[in-house]
Amino acid sequence: MANRLPENPSLDHLKNEAKQLLRGVRAGEIRALATVGGWYPGAPSELRLADTQLVVARKYGFTSWPQLRAHLAMLGTFARRPHEVGPSADPATEFLRLSGLTYHGPARTEAAARLLETHPETAGASVWTMAALGDAAGTARAVASDPASARASGGPFGWEPLLYLTCSRVAQADAVGTARVLLEAGADPNAGYLPEGLGPPFTALTGALGGGELGQPPHPRDLDLARVLLEAGADANDGRALYNRGVMGDDTGYLELLLEFGLGGGDGGPWAARLGSVQDSPARMLANTVLTAALRGQTDRMRCLLAHGAPAEAKSDAHVFFGGHTALELALLGGHTEVARLLSDAGASGALRGLDAAEAAIMRGDREQAEHLLGADPGLAGQLLTRRRDLLIRAAEYGRVPAVRLACALGFDVNARLPSTALHKAARAGDLPMVRALVELGADPSVREHDYDATPLEWAQFAGQTEVVDFLR
Repeated sequence: MANRLPENPSLDHLKNEAKQLLRGVRAGEIRALATVGGWYPGAPSELRLADTQLVVARKYGFTSWPQLRAHLAMLGTFARRPHEVGPSADPATEFLRLSGLTYHGPARTEAAARLLETHPETAGASVWTMAALGDAAGTARAVASDPASARASGGPFGWEPLLYLTCSRVAQADAVGTARVLLEAGADPNAGYLPEGLGPPFTALTGALGGGELGQPPHPRDLDLARVLLEAGADANDGRALYNRGVMGDDTGYLELLLEFGLGGGDGGPWAARLGSVQDSPARMLANTVLTAALRGQTDRMRCLLAHGAPAEAKSDAHVFFGGHTALELALLGGHTEVARLLSDAGASGALRGLDAAEAAIMRGDREQAEHLLGADPGLAGQLLTRRRDLLIRAAEYGRVPAVRLACALGFDVNARLPSTALHKAARAGDLPMVRALVELGADPSVREHDYDATPLEWAQFAGQTEVVDFLR
């Protein structure tokens, strides 16, 4: 299995890696010899630097060192780090920084609106500010005067106008009309960037659809904008958009639209050509969408996917989230009985035993079956507590109060941090019944999670979950 390139990969760093590997082989180091043997079985007895460069290239999934170099050159063109851009004294630049999603925090739309009131000239400062504001008439004048501006990179993030438009969350006059103006003037419907130099890309389609782990809001005209982009040639096989939207809710509008425009088929478009094996194939993206719906118990999405011919027998590859399970097994593991029934009726297969069967019983809140399985195997309870430590947290994330109560009764730690607690998950989701149940079971609202050193209250405040904020206060 090839390794993933590090964030912001550097050619100099990879050159040094090849040189160190060559020195290690010549010194007879066991690890270096094993690396070469694993990635270059037919290596000559006398290695040269070109040989260890080939090993490094293969290690990261490339067939040759020149192919790896070409990939890094492509990354240099598309890599962006918008979340690291600091404040600017220029009002137009600062407005763009505040108005759009970077997926490392919410768009600061109120601050952007205040800046616009103080500096109204910002609205027409550039094609990028006009795009962010959905000013179709102003954008039309800008691209008529300078046709190249329709796909020019600029502003604080080095984005094209279409990205500032679809990622903007400030009030827009005519987002769809502005998108049409840009696309008719030659804007790239697949415009996007690689965060930290890694795929899959954030595209204009990603920005329109929103979502993600931090619950970024979709664009107010998300489906209308997405349709305009897709009709203009945006590829429906957008791995980042599928993931971001897939981790929230159970709506199907975006999914039906992507399926209409070929999700799961075709060659993957320009980003697949750029990224090669680094990006999932269209078939794998569709399978992962089925697996995600099974994992999260998204009944409506599963029904939609199966109705459009998505594979009920989807099985995970190396993705850590899916653990090598089939879609049916994931649904059973999560206690998602309706999703499991849909998959089974569609011909899916899968069976759970041992730890998996016990976990599934707990997630269903089936105390009788859980106790039967644990009683039949005296070592199973201990294995559950050590090898499935996140079970209670996932039960909280899925809103399963009976499963959380049963897990606590069986000895799971209600304050386990992996890296956040069950209470953090419920607070961010705004699940007040779950928050109440967790506090009743001993969840500590003062515990800080490991990633951001924040309490559940702070997570609820960040996500705008006012009822949970009031309760935790």
